[in-house]
Amino acid sequence: MTVAGQQMQIVIVGGGVGGLEVASKLGRRWRGRPGRPAITLVDRESAHVWKPMLHTIAAGTRDISQQQTLYLAQARDAGFTYQPGQLCGLDRDNREIMLAAQHAPDGRLLLPPRRLKYDRLVLAIGSRANDFGTPGVAEHCFYIDSRQQAEAFNQEIRLRVLQALGHDVPLMIAIVGGGATGVELAAELVQLAESMSAYGVPGLASRLRITLVAAGPRLLAAFPEDISSATRERLEAIGIRVLLGTQVRAATADGLALSDGTLLPASLKVWAAGVKGPDSFADLGGLETTANNQLRVLPTLQTTRDPHIYAMGDCASLVPAGADRPLPPTAQVAHQQAKYLIRSLPRALQDKPVGEFAYRDLGALVSLADYDAFGSLGQFGLFNGLTFRGRLAQFSHVMLYRSHQSRIHGFWRGGMLWLVDRLNSLLRAPIRLD
Repeated sequence: MTVAGQQMQIVIVGGGVGGLEVASKLGRRWRGRPGRPAITLVDRESAHVWKPMLHTIAAGTRDISQQQTLYLAQARDAGFTYQPGQLCGLDRDNREIMLAAQHAPDGRLLLPPRRLKYDRLVLAIGSRANDFGTPGVAEHCFYIDSRQQAEAFNQEIRLRVLQALGHDVPLMIAIVGGGATGVELAAELVQLAESMSAYGVPGLASRLRITLVAAGPRLLAAFPEDISSATRERLEAIGIRVLLGTQVRAATADGLALSDGTLLPASLKVWAAGVKGPDSFADLGGLETTANNQLRVLPTLQTTRDPHIYAMGDCASLVPAGADRPLPPTAQVAHQQAKYLIRSLPRALQDKPVGEFAYRDLGALVSLADYDAFGSLGQFGLFNGLTFRGRLAQFSHVMLYRSHQSRIHGFWRGGMLWLVDRLNSLLRAPIRLD
């Protein structure tokens, strides 16, 4: 596939669930074919971690070195090119993206500002938590939206654990957000404390004070009400304080200032509420965006103002026909949109007609570490809206990750990675100890 004798350039910005699947599948499909399009994946990080797993990396109940996929290695294996960089601008007239300069932690320039040409551009940068302009959040709270942020939080909590034990004081943690990230992180931190007691750290569980703050009337608003209530009961049973219908007015060094005028003491604070697209999308080449910086797209996932630019996953906003709200920012949506682009993009490059993206709600899962798990089936079929919990839900949650590994690595290699993880679980500590 060429344009005026030149190799066609497909640039994918963002190596998350959707972006990495598209790059890997199309790279393997076109590898070695004459006149194949060149695929370039751009990401500011050096490795991919499945986003629904970030809370376990943050808590230290999973080792990041075992769960990450290096982009350079994946590019070699799957037949695409990896470019490190962060999108900072878009030149639609010349079909170029602009990448910001990259610096080392000590300030040295590593890569100068660059431009990359594209014939088709796929934006799959994902999303981040939305602090809604709440004072003090950026200065005093941690986010768990990326591999680097999860790793930074993990390093900090290990330091705080040593301080709490060394000074014989409680470790007070406040998590803002009643969605899956906040709920699952809270449970993983309890498991971390219990697991550490087996490695010579007695008393941490009794010093740990975790408070989960949610602005809504219930946890997990996207789940059925019976799962929301059962999740709250299970969290409170393992020692987590849950505050519902509670607004955070500001974050300070000492804790969270609540809307009722009280201060919730917390030495460690995590903001996991709200969703918004990257700040760079606020004015990106004149593309149409929502109030939350998500790109508005058509049912073909093309942006509303440029058919050569696609957006998918959390950074895109698509309102299905007959619906009154956009699709949720979940890994399930990103995966289904990746499957759609893997089928439709090659046809679009040949100017062949393509159908519209159709989302199928397959349900949702939430895991409370090793304590419990809950699931609901989608709104279709014989078991419409059925909910379940326990071992079946935990196994289903595990299979989501294993399916993702199989899609990006292939069936056999994905299976080998599962085997390696099982062996490591028998031979290595269940928590990060370094």
